[in-house]
Amino acid sequence: MNLGALLRAARERNGLSQEELALKLHRSRSCISKFENNKKQMDVQTFIEWMNTTSAKDIMIAALSGVDQSIVMKSLEVISQLLTG
Repeated sequence: MNLGALLRAARERNGLSQEELALKLHRSRSCISKFENNKKQMDVQTFIEWMNTTSAKDIMIAALSGVDQSIVMKSLEVISQLLTG
């Protein structure tokens, strides 16, 4: 599973920059970048805070239940396109 890609997708879907998310999570922008590029491991509490902050509980549940994230991402893209036209 590419956790970094999931984290980035959750942040971008919520319209947050790395800097904005860093402020909300009390982390540095560099730390956020390292998480998204799989250069730093994330603890469970930070993962939960990230998903809550980015309103991505659906992604969190899929990741924790072992669902292939590419399927989740493609489904979210299709739903987004349907909703926005």
